[in-house]
Amino acid sequence: MDFSLSEEHLMIRDAARDFARTELLPGVIERDNQQKFPAEQVKKMGELGFLGMMVDPKYGGGGMDTVSYVLVMEELSKIDASCSVIVSVNNSLVCYGLEKFGTEEQKQKYLTKLATGEKLGAFCLSEPEAGSDATSQRTTAIDKGDHYVLNGTKNWITNGGSADFYLVIAQTDKEKKHKGINAFIVEKGWEGFEVGPKEDKLGIRGSDTHSLIFNDVKVPKENRIGEDGFGFKFAMKTLSGGRIGIASQALGIASGAYGLAREYSKVRKAFGTEICNHQAIAFKLADMHTSIEAARHLVMKAAWDKDQGNNYDMSGAMAKLYASQVAMDVTVEAVQVHGGNGYVKEYHVERLMRDAKITQIYEGTSEIQKIVISRGLLRD
Repeated sequence: MDFSLSEEHLMIRDAARDFARTELLPGVIERDNQQKFPAEQVKKMGELGFLGMMVDPKYGGGGMDTVSYVLVMEELSKIDASCSVIVSVNNSLVCYGLEKFGTEEQKQKYLTKLATGEKLGAFCLSEPEAGSDATSQRTTAIDKGDHYVLNGTKNWITNGGSADFYLVIAQTDKEKKHKGINAFIVEKGWEGFEVGPKEDKLGIRGSDTHSLIFNDVKVPKENRIGEDGFGFKFAMKTLSGGRIGIASQALGIASGAYGLAREYSKVRKAFGTEICNHQAIAFKLADMHTSIEAARHLVMKAAWDKDQGNNYDMSGAMAKLYASQVAMDVTVEAVQVHGGNGYVKEYHVERLMRDAKITQIYEGTSEIQKIVISRGLLRD
């Protein structure tokens, strides 16, 4: 079994690492404090091709594999998880969903702009009464012949205030339950479409998270994705890939916190020597590194499965489940290694700890991942 990365993979990883250190690190604490959307950094990520990495070059994308994507996600997340989640949503939810299931007309009109970073996308599934339970959509899309009329509210939408195009999941025929759900492309600025207040979050505070309100929004029939009733399958298939992105984000958060703790332990002295020489700290570092390496193998396996055309529902869920737990465990320990300084913003680890928690929540909670995994185990 070959665990080595190709020369191309190493170049992509190093480019992302350099970008994170030179472009994301300066100002990351200020953006977190002010809940400031990283507009300048997002523009530069688009120019580097990070926002459409896996999209076919004929639509303006990079044509890269999933392994390249998770390498970039890890490096960005080590420094700024707010920026990495923007990359994750645009790549693995919006661009993937459109390229895989959209019409050629939809790809030319929307995907080409999203893949180059000219425009930004958002994925709109969660609602006040329907987070992980995607079958309980209360947002409705009533068929009016040549268009649909969209009404309802979406919650906790990443890129909610900054996106240009929105993939919205809504119920068209309640009697058909999950077979009556559709997915639509909605543009910012359409009449009746309103962006609600920005959420004041614990972590990933640079990422703008909003509620979205739809009041009799007219959506052209050609903006429906797939056949009538395909919306639930569209959401589930898209979220499977999204889990790989979030798993790599969690891996990056953990890896970034470990790196900071390791370096701090080599310069901070207590009882006459650097604290890394004390077994209590050395054992913490050993446990942190081991769990990160285990998470990395799960993430890479899920990415490899996707690239090979294998079913990645279960491997993606396992990667997301484990990596998100590792992110929480490692960041808490990183704060502990820093002692009192770990509680201070300038040392970064307290922010990484706050950012880590969301990886256990979005793209489905840990309990949802266990449902996906157990169904895979019991399928045969």
